Amino acid sequence: MNVLLIPGLWLDAAVWEDVTRPLRAVGHHVVAVSLPGQGDDNPDATLDDQIGAITAEMDAVEGPWVLVGHSAGSKLGWLSLDCRVQSVLRLICVGGFPGGADQPYFGDLEPQNGWVTFPGWEVFEGPDTEDLDETQRARFVAMSHPVSARVTEKVMVFHDPRRYRIPVTVICPEFTSAQAREWVDAGYLPEVEALRDVTFVDLDSGHWPMLSCPDRLTELLSRILLETESDEEPDLG
Repeated sequence: MNVLLIPGLWLDAAVWEDVTRPLRAVGHHVVAVSLPGQGDDNPDATLDDQIGAITAEMDAVEGPWVLVGHSAGSKLGWLSLDCRVQSVLRLICVGGFPGGADQPYFGDLEPQNGWVTFPGWEVFEGPDTEDLDETQRARFVAMSHPVSARVTEKVMVFHDPRRYRIPVTVICPEFTSAQAREWVDAGYLPEVEALRDVTFVDLDSGHWPMLSCPDRLTELLSRILLETESDEEPDLG
């Protein structure tokens, strides 16, 4: 199975290394992508550049893909899927959801001098971080990068309504599957509400399971990938 791992804000491909190795060991072709404007000191990089980096990886290998996005990377996976609907078997969102049209990619933090930097742990105290020890927090900070405001401020635009036919699995770490369903029912996640096939799966962890519990995350991803291999390809109509 071709698997593409997309980091969330501030991180690059290295955050996935404890997931990448075991997935490759069982035979998957795994690509963890680093993104323009997120570790390359390029303030001019845009959200479209990040989408282009992902679709270029997809185009380089024959066969369908499973996209795995973490946090805001779930939106990026959804945007990339929209550009390559025929090439995607499933989107897996880890601690995130497909983003909504006409919304900024990430508007929660104000840029400073053209960059959105990691704001510190105080912002994430609670369920997000209660399973991260000091070593894991230090590792996160060491690998974190500011993100170009031209990425975060870009309004998301979608083009292919067939994206709703692609199965989506939402892995729920710091929130529960029951909470996720409540948010959908309340109308907070219109893209998720429009999906034909969405599954919510609980993972008892904080927001960064690839750091705090990579073995359990890998086991869950392996199970989802195995189920995806046995599924029929999505009917795109």
